[in-house]
Amino acid sequence: MDDDQRPHVPRVDEAAADLGTMVELGMAEEPPVPVPSTAPFLEPHWPPDLPDDAA
Repeated sequence: MDDDQRPHVPRVDEAAADLGTMVELGMAEEPPVPVPSTAPFLEPHWPPDLPDDAA
């Protein structure tokens, strides 16, 4: 090691930007896992078609 190099010290960043890092640092709780949809293939609910002259 050169004289001008410092040994690597893990950084504890209190302003971590991503949630994964904040969970590792103990600053946030792990987010809940979303519940999957029970009926993912239903028809979408679209607004009714309006006549061209109503717009």
